[in-house]
Amino acid sequence: MSLIQLEHVSKWYGSFAVLTDCSTTIEQGEVVVVCGPSGSGKSTLIKTINGLEPFQAGKILVDGVSVGDSKTSLTALRSQVGMVFQNFELFPHLSVMDNLTLAQMKVLKKDQSMASEQGLKYLNRVGLIDHKDKFPGQLSGGQQQRVAIARALCMQPKVMLFDEPTSALDPEMVGEVLDVMVQLAHDGMTMICVTHEMGFAKKVSNRVIFMDQGRIVEDCSKDEFFNASANRSPRAQEFLSKIIQH
Repeated sequence: MSLIQLEHVSKWYGSFAVLTDCSTTIEQGEVVVVCGPSGSGKSTLIKTINGLEPFQAGKILVDGVSVGDSKTSLTALRSQVGMVFQNFELFPHLSVMDNLTLAQMKVLKKDQSMASEQGLKYLNRVGLIDHKDKFPGQLSGGQQQRVAIARALCMQPKVMLFDEPTSALDPEMVGEVLDVMVQLAHDGMTMICVTHEMGFAKKVSNRVIFMDQGRIVEDCSKDEFFNASANRSPRAQEFLSKIIQH
């Protein structure tokens, strides 16, 4: 069984369709990049996977658990589905270590020492062990995003969702965040990443999902998407021509 299954998922804001009949599956260990023009529904799509965005039609299963089922504990689900946002979403009044241990203690019911041990492990993994006692405001944007990745990893999720994780960063900080994500991909983490970083997509993704106007227009291997663009939809060809010519 696929780790994530989306079956005919649709979502509306009033009469406006944000997602229309979206279906795909994500296998364990896959790295899938979701791309497309602004407003195409990319972020909304991945936020339905951990219940941050409700949907009105269709079905989403994460490791066999139905996201839309009213009996499903979204707190438990989100501990399995790590999420890294555009704007870091760290608690500014908590130290880096406290940011890493809070959810472990509250949600996973770990004691302080176990949570700290896990926090240090993943802080080391993202190269920020020396900053454990600092507050988010004392870190650069790239460092804050790496802390956010470490925080998500502390929950030992089955899948990681990235919602444009580099778009709020200064250009010179993008590389340090992408390096961590590339390493995660090499380590076998299942990842779904909304991004405009096509270099990252070419380097580590297995598949590319291209969206336009709330629909999944393309769902194919990265080689098919980038190297056989003549076989893609006119909308995908237009998108590729704009982002790759520069």
